Amino acid sequence: MFVYEKKLQYPVRIKNCNPRLASVIISQYGGPDGELGASLRYLSQRYAMPYPELKGLLTDIGTEELGHLEMVGTLVHQLTRNLNEEQIKTAGFDTYFVDHTTGVYPQFASGYPWSASTMQVTGDIIADLTEDLAADGAMA
Repeated sequence: MFVYEKKLQYPVRIKNCNPRLASVIISQYGGPDGELGASLRYLSQRYAMPYPELKGLLTDIGTEELGHLEMVGTLVHQLTRNLNEEQIKTAGFDTYFVDHTTGVYPQFASGYPWSASTMQVTGDIIADLTEDLAADGAMA
């Protein structure tokens, strides 16, 4: 069971729009090594874990990643709210804006939408944990 606290893990208070920065940060939300894939990866891989204490750890990490997803989504939202037409055009944010306006949509920085094909769940705990470490290391 998950319990949701109605506050961010760390406060995010961005006052100025910056759609160019948002278009890069969006990859941390729904990119190939982003928080969405990380959370689902851990929460899915826990089922094959034969050790209950480690299954619980994977669950803890997966829910922690959901908290990161919320913070990154808040960053993107605050960077893009209240945009004017000139900001949208000059930042190259127009293609995103046409489809999503200021909604936070999981995608790569290149515009490719998030896909489950970017994450792995093999059922082999060694292979899965190695993949987890590789993805987490890519973000360091």
